[in-house]
Amino acid sequence: MIANLIQLAAEEEQNPLVPPGPELLVGTIAFAIVFFFFWKKLLPNINKVLEARRAAIEGGIEEADAMKVEAQSVLEQYKAQLAEARHEAARLRQEAQEQGATLIAEMRAEGQRQREEIVAAGHAQLDADRKAASSALRQDVGKLATELAGKLVGESLEDHARQSRVIDRFLDGLDEAAATAEATR
Repeated sequence: MIANLIQLAAEEEQNPLVPPGPELLVGTIAFAIVFFFFWKKLLPNINKVLEARRAAIEGGIEEADAMKVEAQSVLEQYKAQLAEARHEAARLRQEAQEQGATLIAEMRAEGQRQREEIVAAGHAQLDADRKAASSALRQDVGKLATELAGKLVGESLEDHARQSRVIDRFLDGLDEAAATAEATR
């Protein structure tokens, strides 16, 4: 039992949380070597990579901002060009409508003028035809009236001057009678 007590005393002297001295010394030296290796070799490389990554991210953000500003500028230019094109199209449309209206007015005026010319020519032709018909009718009626009067009277009425005066008086009387008949209608 004494041996058990010595062994228990020896175990009590050594705390399981505190390592023995030689292990502590070897562990500290190993930690210092690993720490020195990380501090001299690995930590600068990690810092370089992190710095490069930070610079790339910041450069990408700056580049994205610059591209965004440029895209906004291009968008504004396109909007301005589109507005200008729409304005130009509206102006051209307005000019075309005005030219169309002017052309229509000119065509109407020309049509009106041609119609008036055709009507005037028709009236002139009608008057000429009426005069020609009246003249031909006077001659024919005068000739027939002279022949008829000559047969009734029994003498020849061949004197042209007298014949003309008789015919003119007769036809003038017919014209006056026709005019009064139209006026009473």
